[in-house]
Amino acid sequence: MDFYYIVAGASVGFIIGLTGVGGGSLMTPLLVLGFNVQPAIAVGTDLLYAAITKASGVWSHHKLRNIDWGIAKQLCLGSIPGSILCVIAIQYFDISGKTFDSIISSTLGFMLILTSIVIIFKEQISKRFTKRENYAPGPYSIILLGAVLGILVTLSSVGAGAIGSALLLILYPSLKSQKIVGTDIAHAVPLTAIAGMGHFHLGHIDVSLLISLLIGSIPAIYIGAILGEKLPEKLLKNFIATTLMLIGLRFSTI
Repeated sequence: MDFYYIVAGASVGFIIGLTGVGGGSLMTPLLVLGFNVQPAIAVGTDLLYAAITKASGVWSHHKLRNIDWGIAKQLCLGSIPGSILCVIAIQYFDISGKTFDSIISSTLGFMLILTSIVIIFKEQISKRFTKRENYAPGPYSIILLGAVLGILVTLSSVGAGAIGSALLLILYPSLKSQKIVGTDIAHAVPLTAIAGMGHFHLGHIDVSLLISLLIGSIPAIYIGAILGEKLPEKLLKNFIATTLMLIGLRFSTI
């Protein structure tokens, strides 16, 4: 089965490189629906997968000065405690089995639908909020939003990418797009790493599966990025958004 996981990793990695859409919104549904992996295992493994695959992006964006570390820090001040408290609550209330799978499936469905909407309307969102150039939210509101995002990402592995960048776009309309991407990745890496370690503590990580996905995805991301420059970005992202919407609706009915 490892070979098929490598192929799955390569497929998702290729799409990530091609479109820039985060792995969480693609990998977790593929593992659950395509390979019948238990939702908790799929989410936990995908969180560590996301942390590892995005880590190199932080260094690249840092060198290019595309990261606003102040904003990333404020988001982490909310999202990391939110993620840890979520894991503690899962353990304290002994949430497991079908109940936990149902919670994960519902959260995953909601986040996939929300992600698809964000991808489709990202340009409209950008145009709508670019007029408020002098606006800057208070630190406590960013911390609170980070906490909500931390809980949702811990339960679904989705949202640290597309939804995180959309929030930054709305809250900081004066930020350049490169800084939005860089800051979002700088926040996503520690969040997904902490959330992933929380799931590891709960026993929700399949190490063999994680290694197989990484073997397939790392070279495929590079290949997808090269080919992505030659293909129409809007068409690709609309296709991905429609797919995520359908998958999200499927999870919402589980």
